[in-house]
Amino acid sequence: MYPCLYRDDPFNGDPDYIFEKSYPREHEQLKELREATVEQHPFWSMMNVPVDEGLLLSMLLKVMNAKKTLELGVFTGYSLLSTALALPADGKIIAIDPNKEAYQNGLPFIQKAGVEHKINFIESEALPVLNNLITDSKQEGTFDFAFVDADKEGYIKYHELLLKLVKIGGIIAYDNTLWFGSVAVPEADRMEEFLRHGRKYINELNSFLATDPRVESSLISIGDGLTLCRRIC
Repeated sequence: MYPCLYRDDPFNGDPDYIFEKSYPREHEQLKELREATVEQHPFWSMMNVPVDEGLLLSMLLKVMNAKKTLELGVFTGYSLLSTALALPADGKIIAIDPNKEAYQNGLPFIQKAGVEHKINFIESEALPVLNNLITDSKQEGTFDFAFVDADKEGYIKYHELLLKLVKIGGIIAYDNTLWFGSVAVPEADRMEEFLRHGRKYINELNSFLATDPRVESSLISIGDGLTLCRRIC
């Protein structure tokens, strides 16, 4: 569970109330995928978005009437399945991840939910695929939404390419922008090396997005932090 940044938050250390109110609305196949991920990947299961964040993304996509999306970083596919379920029958997702094995662990649940036809999974690093979409496929400005939950050092590079691919008025969502709460603690504090490493890149991203005139942005304290960027030019 992610630590809370607010010491006076009544839910600090006890998020059961939020989850109890979210879980009844979790789709059956999402629940099965979440539980299978915890069983197969006890430690790395934290890489999947939590239930309440998945519900928020699903609602956002429906409000936007999104039909064409990108996903950078898939793992077993919880957020991918959330997106696929939210899109209309003719919706399309290009999902990119260098680890196809983890995606295949989640694929049976995607198939059971009847949404595999919406997904084009590409086993690759993200940058070459994004560049190809721009230069060869000529898909600039054709995507409604992009969700990024990939290598943190690449976020700013992805941002520049996604601003070309996502249409004006579209949304780019960056996951883990609170990075286990480490972004809010002093640099001199003791922390595990993986936290310190990711903290550097997430802090750079957060500072960059806060002053990027091409987007409206909002950092939401849900899960491990979710930043929504609406392209305005």
